[in-house]
Amino acid sequence: MTTALYIIALVALGVSFFKSKEKSILALKKAWKSFENILPQFLSILIIIGMMLAVLTPEQISKVLGNESGWYGVMIAAIIGSITLVPAFVAFPLAAALLRSGAGYMQIAAFVSTLMMVGIVTMPIEIKYFGKKATIVRNAAALAFSLVVALVMGMAL
Repeated sequence: MTTALYIIALVALGVSFFKSKEKSILALKKAWKSFENILPQFLSILIIIGMMLAVLTPEQISKVLGNESGWYGVMIAAIIGSITLVPAFVAFPLAAALLRSGAGYMQIAAFVSTLMMVGIVTMPIEIKYFGKKATIVRNAAALAFSLVVALVMGMAL
């Protein structure tokens, strides 16, 4: 599957070069600049994840975030997800690594959904632009929805 995506991207790039070499080179330069901007964050998060997975044993992860941790584990995952600021392209591989290390589906669903939707760290900025009430309502609704997602995932898997 990955190989097919690379082939499609290369073919699309070839078509782009055929249509306009200048625009294609400009797009590649912009893409490289974006990659350079994301790389430090990405590397630091990968280092943190690697250290976390090296320090914590699968048994410890399973104890705190495993299926047997129940709603206690869901709430811990939701709290961690709510206060962590991680981009989506890191969140999903992290979730997969935690699942492989013994975390439960319900707990990971709560973690990922709060990670994407609840923003404790970004609340001051959000309050500045949207107001205190709207920020609190949005974050409370996102947290409630995340817990519903965890419940549905727990029932489905």
